[in-house]
Amino acid sequence: MSKSVVAVVPAAGQGTRMGTATRKQYLTLGGLPLLVFSLNILQQIQSIREIILTVPENDRDYCWCDIVKPFGLEKVTQIVAGGQRRQDSVRNALFAISDPPDLVLIHDGVRPFIDDHIVENSISYAERTGAAVVAMPIHDTVKRVDAEHVIQETLNREELWHIQTPQTFRYDWLIDAHHRAQQEQWEVTDDAALIERMGYPVSVVEGSCFNIKITRPDDLIFGESILNRGKPNP
Repeated sequence: MSKSVVAVVPAAGQGTRMGTATRKQYLTLGGLPLLVFSLNILQQIQSIREIILTVPENDRDYCWCDIVKPFGLEKVTQIVAGGQRRQDSVRNALFAISDPPDLVLIHDGVRPFIDDHIVENSISYAERTGAAVVAMPIHDTVKRVDAEHVIQETLNREELWHIQTPQTFRYDWLIDAHHRAQQEQWEVTDDAALIERMGYPVSVVEGSCFNIKITRPDDLIFGESILNRGKPNP
C-alpha cells in the first residue's frame, strides 16, 4: 500500500547572494515565479496529500494571494513562517502537521527543474529504507584545503556525491531528529545530516544535472537556458 506523504517546501531565505531587491524565490523564470515550478510538480504527485510552504513571516499573505491561489496550487494547505535557518523553517513546518503522515518530503523552493520521476523515486526509496536523498555523483577531482588555501589531500571522487533535493524521510525519524537537534543545538545544512546523526541509514537516489538551485544571478541565466532547451513550464 502506498504511504501518505506530506511535502515541505522551505522558501524562507533572504536571498542575499542574488543581490536583488526581490527575494529570489519570487523572481521570475520564463515569466513565472520560481516557487511555482517546484510547487506545481509536487502538486501533481498522487501520493503527496498536502504541501506546507515556509516563507518569511511578512510574505505569507503575498504567497497566498499572488502564488498559491492564482496558480491553483490546491495541495498547499498551510503557509508557515520560516525561521532564521533552513532547519528552523523545516522544523516549523513539521510542527504544523496535525495528522502525521508516513513520510515527509522536503524540496527547496528555488530548485525549479525537479521532475516527477525523481520525486517518485525519492518517495519509493524512502518507503523501503526510511530515508532517501537525491544526489549526483561528482566527476571532478576534489581536494581538501586548509584555511591558507593549501591542499591537504585529494579525496576519492568515487565516494562523493553532490546532494540535491528532494529529501524524503520517515516522519517519526525526522520529527525525533528535529526535537533532538533543538535540545542539543545541532546546526546542519540539510535534513539528511540530522538523520545521519541519529544513526539511521540514508540512501542516495540519482538526480539530474538540471536540478539546479537558483542562488546567484548566473543561476538565473542557466535556468533560462534550460527552459529554452525545452524543459517544460508548469
